[in-house]
Amino acid sequence: MSNPVFDRITQDITENDVVLYMKGTPMFPQCGFSAAVVQVLSGYGVQFKGIDVLADPSLRDGVKAFTNWPTIPQLYVKGEFVGGCDIIREMATNGELTKLFQDKGIAVAA
Repeated sequence: MSNPVFDRITQDITENDVVLYMKGTPMFPQCGFSAAVVQVLSGYGVQFKGIDVLADPSLRDGVKAFTNWPTIPQLYVKGEFVGGCDIIREMATNGELTKLFQDKGIAVAA
């Protein structure tokens, strides 16, 4: 059976190299965890599509079911789920995030 929310998520993460499902927007995050991930991505100068799950309750629940991951934000790079706020912060600190972006061909600021 087709799931329209999963179809939408699949389309979003297929059409955009870097997608952040978040509470609020990149300009106006509505939670500290979303704001922290936006800050990390902005620090790398990475272009990303921010998708506000608060604007669509079915998406908010659907993205959690899609990844079987209980929290928002969720970061996808080239269609692959990377993680939430704590994982992204840790990867940024230990250099794994830079390597991931390089491996996936995502341009980062020097």
